[in-house]
Amino acid sequence: MKKHILAVMAFATISATFAQENTIQEIPSTFDSRVITTGLPFMLISPDARSAAMGDMGVATSVDGFSQQYNPAKYAFSEAKQGVGLSYTPYLTRLVNDISLSYLTYFNRLNEFSAFSASLKYFSLGEIVLTQDANDPGVAVKPNEFAIDAAYSLRLSDQFAMAVALRYMRSALRIGQVDPNAQPGSTFGADITGYYQSEEEAYNDFNGRWRLGFAIQNLGPRFKYDDGGQEVFQPTNLRLGAGFDFIFDQYSKLGVSAEVSKYLVPTPPIIGDRIVFTDVGGPDGTGPDGVFNPADGDFQSDDQLEASEQDIILEGQDPNVSFLTGVFQSFGDAPGGFSEELREFTWALGAEYTYQDNFAFRAGYFNEADDKGARKFFALGAGFKYTTIGLDLSYLFSASKIQSPLENTLRFSLTFNFGDGEYDEY
Repeated sequence: MKKHILAVMAFATISATFAQENTIQEIPSTFDSRVITTGLPFMLISPDARSAAMGDMGVATSVDGFSQQYNPAKYAFSEAKQGVGLSYTPYLTRLVNDISLSYLTYFNRLNEFSAFSASLKYFSLGEIVLTQDANDPGVAVKPNEFAIDAAYSLRLSDQFAMAVALRYMRSALRIGQVDPNAQPGSTFGADITGYYQSEEEAYNDFNGRWRLGFAIQNLGPRFKYDDGGQEVFQPTNLRLGAGFDFIFDQYSKLGVSAEVSKYLVPTPPIIGDRIVFTDVGGPDGTGPDGVFNPADGDFQSDDQLEASEQDIILEGQDPNVSFLTGVFQSFGDAPGGFSEELREFTWALGAEYTYQDNFAFRAGYFNEADDKGARKFFALGAGFKYTTIGLDLSYLFSASKIQSPLENTLRFSLTFNFGDGEYDEY
């Protein structure tokens, strides 16, 4: 019996000693903020002045000519029969004067229940002159990206509509004069959106109307910018929004809206090295010396390297998955857990006051977590309408330490509505 007790005690002592002496060191090699990056980021830039003035939102605001960018399901509630929108946004105006985003849209409400719409989005990076030396006159190149899409909207009830959009995207950023094998990257994507607009309801001092919207955008396969490059995700994202219209009388109305959005692509994991070593005793043999420094590769004479793994995932999940797997994985793969998942949501608040449908004043705020991009800005804007023509302006004020490429930029857009008032929605 004593032999058994002694054996158990010896085994426990050896196990405890082994657990104490074997040490695992994990050395992260990525200390960045884990900002989610995708291909074709220009797809998420708000192209029109109205939405920009309200904090880059549009999934649940009232219908306008530029609803194609945010939620084409809204076209099924348009009072106008047809409309054309044209917008221009200067980009990085503090550095250059020839980078810009242009946007052209068209919609046609086919009948009481359906609508067709299409758009062209073009992002120009200006002109770049390539030279070999000081005496070389150089060759001018113009890298660019564009997307063209079409959508069909169907009204499923008096208050709710859905839409599906199909899109082709092309990015010609690689320069053929530098790399003869360079080819433009291209891919296809789809949007699925929905929009709810309630009937006008009477309250104590005003009438009101609720608005709700959702959109899953740029849902499609990963793609490469060139044959030898790494596959990247499209900027797949989710938008959810809600709003309420305070209708004071037949002339004036105040609409307030809120919107949240999130990338539906994997979060970058924490990459680093894992080193397993055994500290068998200090210089005097009395116990662990405790001075192993894996960052410098500094072992004491008694330290023994057991195993080493480099560039492995220490926290998080493998981002090399299909686009569909990435959509579901994006809700639970942040290394920081649930709190980090919440920080991946951006949010915006906006308000729009309109008078006689001819003048509008707008304001908005957009917020993104500091470790996810740190985009924070206020925006102001105004709109003017005369018969069938509408003009909108917006201006952005950065509220972040990181300067926005659109800071202090005046954006404008034009809309032309034909058959305005042909459909009575209010």
